[in-house]
Amino acid sequence: MENLKQRLLEYIENHPKKNRKVDDILSALGMTSSSDFVKVSQALSELEKELLLFRADDNQYLTQKQAGVVTGRISINRSGLGFVDREDRESIKIDPTDQNTALDGDTVLVRCKPWETYGQVLRVISRAKDFMIGTFLQRGKRLKFIPDDEKLQDKLLTVKYDQDFLPVEGMKVLCRIQKYGAAIVLYVERVIGYKDDPGVDILAILLDHDIDPQFPEAVMEEVKTIPQEIQESEKKERVDLTNETTVTIDGDDSKDFDDAVSVTPVENGWVLKVSIADVSHYVTENSALDKEALARGCSTYVTDRVVPMLPHELSNGICSLNPYVERLTITCQMNVNHSGKIEEYSIYPSVIRSTERMTYANVNKILDGDEKLQEEYKHLGNLFFDLRDCADAIRASRTAKGAIDFDGTETVVEVDENGHPIDVHARISGHAERIIEDCMIAANVSVANYMKWLDVPSIYRIHESPTAKKMKEFVRISEGMGHKLVLGKTAIYPNELQRYLASVHDIPEYPVLSTMLLRCMQKARYDASCIGHFGLAEDEYLHFTSPIRRYPDLIVHRMLRKYCFQANDSLEQRAIDLEKCKEQAEHASIRERNSQDAEYACEDMKIAEYMHERIGKTYAGIISSITNFGMYVKLENTVEGMIRVADLDDDYYEFNKDRFELVGQRRKKTYRIGMPIKVTVVGASKETGTVDFEIAKKPSRFASERTRFSNDRGSNPTRKPREDRKFGDKKFSDRKFSEKKFGDKKFGDKKDRKSFSSDKRGKFDGSKTSRAKQGDKKPFFKGKSTGRKMTHGRKDA
Repeated sequence: MENLKQRLLEYIENHPKKNRKVDDILSALGMTSSSDFVKVSQALSELEKELLLFRADDNQYLTQKQAGVVTGRISINRSGLGFVDREDRESIKIDPTDQNTALDGDTVLVRCKPWETYGQVLRVISRAKDFMIGTFLQRGKRLKFIPDDEKLQDKLLTVKYDQDFLPVEGMKVLCRIQKYGAAIVLYVERVIGYKDDPGVDILAILLDHDIDPQFPEAVMEEVKTIPQEIQESEKKERVDLTNETTVTIDGDDSKDFDDAVSVTPVENGWVLKVSIADVSHYVTENSALDKEALARGCSTYVTDRVVPMLPHELSNGICSLNPYVERLTITCQMNVNHSGKIEEYSIYPSVIRSTERMTYANVNKILDGDEKLQEEYKHLGNLFFDLRDCADAIRASRTAKGAIDFDGTETVVEVDENGHPIDVHARISGHAERIIEDCMIAANVSVANYMKWLDVPSIYRIHESPTAKKMKEFVRISEGMGHKLVLGKTAIYPNELQRYLASVHDIPEYPVLSTMLLRCMQKARYDASCIGHFGLAEDEYLHFTSPIRRYPDLIVHRMLRKYCFQANDSLEQRAIDLEKCKEQAEHASIRERNSQDAEYACEDMKIAEYMHERIGKTYAGIISSITNFGMYVKLENTVEGMIRVADLDDDYYEFNKDRFELVGQRRKKTYRIGMPIKVTVVGASKETGTVDFEIAKKPSRFASERTRFSNDRGSNPTRKPREDRKFGDKKFSDRKFSEKKFGDKKFGDKKDRKSFSSDKRGKFDGSKTSRAKQGDKKPFFKGKSTGRKMTHGRKDA
């Protein structure tokens, strides 16, 4: 039957216009008996039930494509309207009545005729979630379960729980979905805490993204069996680097040190060694630890905590390159010439003893001439100056190849011991951060080159070039603002974008143009095929340097051990591992995006909570994006909020989509992207993570009578949602601030909005950096990108 069904599908696909009725099919396939008719009819019926074929009114059979059926992820906005993307066309809109039990994020099968913009969900293929998080709140005389996701709050819900369970006002719970339909049936599975208790708000977001701070008991039992000291037998067949001057450089509050660096000047350049914790030595394939690490995919860094991929007992213990103790590592040794080119490299298992645990702050001070610190660390000699010179040469070489630097700004939200936000500001990065970034990228490039040369299974970090469609739109907007961008006729090259950014670097609109261009970038992801990294202008690239917090790095280490150090030459095993790498790469990409979404949601919530206490205050900002429903304004502290067109009461404003401007129809006042503006905070909602502004008005004797200071201004979107921060690479360096530098963020209710503002983010080191000195008279946005976040660590190294 399966062979017959495949033959039927192939026939119908190859006859798109006619001859697709049952009789036509039978004749074409040479099946003329009555039994053939029964078999074909049965097979066609099954294909219809499987939604692989559809029967038109004239009894012609159609494939999914011929019938206008699309498989995709449905995104539902706050008003209930759904959207499903389709290639090279406008997204399909789905009315609430046609969503067929689908919830936001579900993968669905949608039917929509080519000439129509609205469709209907035929089937939910897979659910994004099988649970719901919410709070029991008093509504009149009833205690009602209110979902945290406002898109679910108008759903008809039936909540069940055990007889001995007593719901209480303010209790936040996780409910498992038992039945989908017009009425969704829920079962209370877990009490998270009470909504006003410290940390419960963050925990709820983490659990809502399927990120659990707790590890299974089996994993913790396995951790107990791992020794916390190196055994002599483990040092065999490893290069002894314990007598070399080697340091870790991380944030002030970092506890897991998975990379260390050393450098030796030589006649024609430097010998740079990047040593990475040998996590794969302890986390063996298919162990409980390995399975849990795969499920998590990566560590998640939020405002008040880190949810690690591996238990702290491991990541902060035997796998952490703590000072003065021996640790097992894998070292990438590179000979770098004065031009920054890596002339040769070698990769080998090693054992090191970190000489010192350094912080970014102290290394920056040493490089800036702090005599006290230079004296304290004089036993390290010129290590940091040599590292700086080597890293600068590597960066110059990468820039010469066309690597793009969007000058990203990371947002830091500082909280007190109760999780209350006390400050929001931009993280300031110095030379120390760039040193580590450049060293990590160099190691990643070298290992990727080696794995590709060996032609063995691996997981690569890939970043494809931006689509022509997006770049054409950016060129149109940029030229409308007076800045020309010339692109190749047949392809887009990174050096073209690099030159463009350099040409506009010193103009006031640079932060916005940089962010808009960033918006055009595709999202970096993991793949078993090596197709290069557009943003870094590298033909080979992968993640090798953070196996404690990224599962793909752990796999790279495992493949190095299997095919390089142990020289496994089994072709059968290679085929098996290649298939595994494909599956693991796809899963890791999904989990990375999920982790970033959780990080952004926590940050947005805390920013809104912070700004709610500042309602009524006036700030200077810059217009970062303009849409037909309003404009987004970014403040110096990186907070972004929205001014609605409806609140511009001095004129009737229309949106010029060609120039991305709002133009007053009577007075011709124009608001443009990049324009400085003063705004007043008029609303902030912790629940939705949004901030509302209005244009600051001149003081008057009636100003004190204003009462527009609401906590939640309704269901209209304000700050841009984070679901589309595209390039998600947590800056494409490494370390705990990876490639979020190429982020993509759409605004408002996803598909019915077009805009460009936005950000880049990444898991960087999570350390708190002091605020910029006050009193700087220079324009605060000049020469900086408005990209929001490279969180916790190094860029896409």
